[in-house]
Amino acid sequence: MRRIALHTRLKPGREDEYDYVHATVPAELATAIRAAGVHGWWIWRDGLDLFHLVEVEDYQRMRHELRDHPANIEWQARMATLLDVADDYSGTDTGLPLVWALPAAPGGATA
Repeated sequence: MRRIALHTRLKPGREDEYDYVHATVPAELATAIRAAGVHGWWIWRDGLDLFHLVEVEDYQRMRHELRDHPANIEWQARMATLLDVADDYSGTDTGLPLVWALPAAPGGATA
């Protein structure tokens, strides 16, 4: 399992619409994402900046499997109206490079 961090950016004035659309992610898309090996996907928003954390078995395989999936094609077309740079899943994106991490303490205890 890998954790992939992503950064995307909204077009100005599209914040509320983006939040609304993500409150109603289609079940068919969620099923396709899970079938492509995603175990979890979280998105945080700070103004126009979006930060994603994806827990996935194989990120490149996931992108390849979703690229031509009808639910994802429709979703990405919708996202293209909201995002500053659209993603058509055709590239070789690998996510953001990890700069630093504070691993969990042994046994999961916090300091």
